[in-house]
Amino acid sequence: MITVSENAKRHALGLITNENSPEGTFIRVGVDGGGCSGLSYKLEFDTIITETDKVFVDKGIKIAVDKKSFLYLIGTELDYVGGLNGKGFVFVNPNASSTCGCGESFGV
Repeated sequence: MITVSENAKRHALGLITNENSPEGTFIRVGVDGGGCSGLSYKLEFDTIITETDKVFVDKGIKIAVDKKSFLYLIGTELDYVGGLNGKGFVFVNPNASSTCGCGESFGV
């Protein structure tokens, strides 16, 4: 399962509302090869679920992830942080054995 923190929920709902997103908009997360640690995270808003997606709903937020990416993201929490180093969504991934300094890529 992939979960969402209260802070991420608040910011995701704000973005969906402020951007006048179509009804049924949800968060799509995934993993791509690349980044300084080997794998990089993807996050975008989407409206189409495919037959190979795994879909989760946590705190009223729908999240879709493709099957391949899900293997790397099992148990991950999507959070939102703000601070001196910038603000944005972050992945708290228990499967990552290493991460880069910026937190946008990881290794297993």
